[in-house]
Amino acid sequence: MDVEEVDPVSGRKTTGHEWNGIKELDTPVPRGVLIFLVVTHLFALLWWILMPTWPLGTTYTKGVLGTDQRQRIEEDLAQSQTARAQWTAAIETRSYDEIIADESLMEFVRASGRQLFGDNCAACHGTDGTGRFNYPDLTDDDWLWGGGAENIAETLRVGINAAHDETRVAEMPAFGRDQMLDRTEVRQVALYVHSLTNPETSTPQNATEIQAGREVFLSTCAACHGEDAGGSQDMGAPNLADDYWVYGGDMQTLITTIHGGRRGHMPTWDERLTEVEIKTLALYVNDLALEKR
Repeated sequence: MDVEEVDPVSGRKTTGHEWNGIKELDTPVPRGVLIFLVVTHLFALLWWILMPTWPLGTTYTKGVLGTDQRQRIEEDLAQSQTARAQWTAAIETRSYDEIIADESLMEFVRASGRQLFGDNCAACHGTDGTGRFNYPDLTDDDWLWGGGAENIAETLRVGINAAHDETRVAEMPAFGRDQMLDRTEVRQVALYVHSLTNPETSTPQNATEIQAGREVFLSTCAACHGEDAGGSQDMGAPNLADDYWVYGGDMQTLITTIHGGRRGHMPTWDERLTEVEIKTLALYVNDLALEKR
């Protein structure tokens, strides 16, 4: 094929390449593209001169402008730490009540506490603190070991059933599995507990079973949960009459709990978080509960 062949439609020369009867035109690169390439190369050359660019063994070209991003970040971090220092000092030295009463400090607590909670607590308790399956809701103001920022801080410090020497310890025995109660008694006491928050459960047909369950409850469960099933924050025993549940309050779940027992766990945070961080986090969790009151 003649490489000087001219396309009759466009009037342009062809390159001499042909595929299945389709001929390629010898079209020049558009001027706009050439201008763009020239400008970008000139910009790159100028950037090399102005900014840190080329490595030179143990150093690098500093650039005419002397810009140092690492130094700028270090300066920004130093300024941020200086700004935080006054807030953290106030949190460290002031009492919980004083901090709660100071709205400007609480704004800092909410901002910093949200980050601490997201990094350390949200995996179990959810990003909004409302809990997950088998993990308690921290916003309902219903506490096993007592509410208030100071009590929450202590729980954070020592954990629950954790390795800390001062950890809070609480365990629900496996009454059925360990044969402390037989199957009938397990069902009866579950029915009684269920009736405390579900009045419709109490019917003339099962009144006898509920009364039998109460007797089992008084002899077996009241030592921890109280005769009125109101629980004991000194022992970490939950209130069974308020319809707030960690594991669930339906009949089947109650039977499972009474039969197999429960032993929750919360890690101790005093080796991972500083005292100020624990205090901030406790104030933040307490604030979540206050918002729902």
